[in-house]
Amino acid sequence: MNLAKKVILKELELFEIHFRDAVRSRVALLDRIMEYIVKRKGKQIRPMFVLLCAKLGGPISESSFRAASLVELLHTATLVHDDVVDEADERRGFFSINALWKNKIAVLVGDYLLSKGLLLSLNNQDHQILQILSEAVKLMSEGELLQIEKSRKLNLDESVYYEIINGKTASLLASACAAGACSTFNDQEKIEQLRLFGEKVGMAFQIKDDLFDYGNSDIGKPTGNDIKEKKLTLPLIYTLNNCDLSIKKKIIYIIKNQNTNKDKVDYVINQVKILGGIDYAEKKMFTFRDEALDILHCFDDTEVRQALEELVRYTTDRKY
Repeated sequence: MNLAKKVILKELELFEIHFRDAVRSRVALLDRIMEYIVKRKGKQIRPMFVLLCAKLGGPISESSFRAASLVELLHTATLVHDDVVDEADERRGFFSINALWKNKIAVLVGDYLLSKGLLLSLNNQDHQILQILSEAVKLMSEGELLQIEKSRKLNLDESVYYEIINGKTASLLASACAAGACSTFNDQEKIEQLRLFGEKVGMAFQIKDDLFDYGNSDIGKPTGNDIKEKKLTLPLIYTLNNCDLSIKKKIIYIIKNQNTNKDKVDYVINQVKILGGIDYAEKKMFTFRDEALDILHCFDDTEVRQALEELVRYTTDRKY
């Protein structure tokens, strides 16, 4: 991400100021929690996509910074709520909000972040940006609920998997790119192109995350965690649809009844590797990545476009 950070170095520094201002509160407890959230922010992939897509269309404006802040506020709100739902004690190597301040406060903090994002756009008449991001919040909720519904039956078609990850992950990255573009482009066709570009990147991003569950690296969550949570991801879906009936029955039995047994989970992981689930998922991931790059190459070859291309490749080449 070196080129990406170089191209928008000053803008990222200004974004930090905008984001701190956006989360400021009059309640001391909230301010302490907000300071904790700011300190433990991740790699800021989504704000970088917002700012680079904005810069592709012209000079970054105050509207661009507000779009980046709104994306980060919404993303952080969903993470705080996810940790409550998943009963997670850690996030990115730090204690989660619910682990430190309990569930009730964590839910209210997530609500606060969401409301601050909505007001940030409304108070500045960024109506199109708000429309774009509100659609993403709806799709994210639908994606998560669809995954919960389907995980109960352990019978997932590949197309349904894509529908799930399009909603729960790709929609936010698509909206980040569209919101950034909306702040500098006047051409609705260009904005839609960048929305679709972000969607393709988001699909590749989620498949990469799902592949981590079958690796050996320290990525901040235990290997086999998706299996333990009965989440059917692409490597496992491919395996279940392309293995002998006896193996399929055994894998399904393990996921339903022995998903906390490490040896049994390791058996499932090994079968996924042996039967080509990893290779298949990687192939699909690179297909989405290349489709994103094809869209990006419709724009002029500038340093900003090159930075975006680097960021796209980072999503599939990253180690965590």
